[in-house]
Amino acid sequence: MAKIKGAVKSFGLPRIIIAMFLASLFVLGGIYKIPTSSSINDVIVRFGMNGILVLSMIPMIQSGCGLNFGIPVGIIGGLLGAVISLELGVTGLPGILVAILLAIIFSSAFGVLYGLLLNRVKGEEMIVATYIGFSFVALMNIMWLVLPFRNPSSVQGFKGEGLRVTISVEDYWIKAISNILKIEVNRYFTIPTGMLLLFVIMSLLVWLFFKTKTGTAITAVGSNHEYARAAGINVDKMRIIATALSTAIASVGIIAYQQSFGFIQMFNAPNSFMLPSVAAILLGGASVNKATIVNVVVGTFLFQGILTMTPTVINSIVQVDVSEIVRIIVSNGMIVYALTRKSNV
Repeated sequence: MAKIKGAVKSFGLPRIIIAMFLASLFVLGGIYKIPTSSSINDVIVRFGMNGILVLSMIPMIQSGCGLNFGIPVGIIGGLLGAVISLELGVTGLPGILVAILLAIIFSSAFGVLYGLLLNRVKGEEMIVATYIGFSFVALMNIMWLVLPFRNPSSVQGFKGEGLRVTISVEDYWIKAISNILKIEVNRYFTIPTGMLLLFVIMSLLVWLFFKTKTGTAITAVGSNHEYARAAGINVDKMRIIATALSTAIASVGIIAYQQSFGFIQMFNAPNSFMLPSVAAILLGGASVNKATIVNVVVGTFLFQGILTMTPTVINSIVQVDVSEIVRIIVSNGMIVYALTRKSNV
């Protein structure tokens, strides 16, 4: 009994309840003849699409900057890398590698500026980060209309009157990562091995980084910045590095998402990834000043699992397509739950 109580306390009762709810959805799916393999495949794919975006939360949290509501800053760096890759006309895996390289360059530069600003508002990072995220998206909405892109696949109209709201990557690098070593189990179940491997590689790099001297210093800053400063650590510098790292990871994450989804979503789309990413890592057990890769894996799986399965099961029960309505309700519900329990989820 003591071991069971210890396991429950370690994993967290809220996560156990959420996991049991997810399991019940799979059971109901079986009762209502929803192919189990298709359901599992959908959850795995959505995990791969969103995992790296949630992973980008770790550096900011570990540095003491709190939950990264400014994740759109990194996502915009990814969008820039993606549309320039299309502009260059590079296709397949080389095209997506070009997109990732450019994305990291842009997002790291944005991250440094973002970090410099956050250093001026210590104690109010999450509020300011939210403002920065929305404001930067609004600024880039103007830039997407005036930047000199000319690729017919990307621009509106015949004269290149700004970028499209949604840009297809089908002729360039759709599933260029996902299809690497993919495993086709049956017509309902295809494992996107490449996308999952990318998540594993990114997670390993983050884990290794926090084993370095710089990573340890960032963690020390997040734990107690006064003690870290007394120990000779440049607190502001560590926070800037963490912020730049967070935005760089987010830029890679959005490209992983785009190549699987098949489209680059422009203009206000970056805002839609903010709250789900924050909620996922909180559901996984992270707090505002401590996060691990385990929190990312558990939280992303639970969040995306429930978001995927709930509409499917309800549609099968009521025999009416209400998937989008249910998805919005469930997504917002999980976000509210996570944010209201941010200190003890």
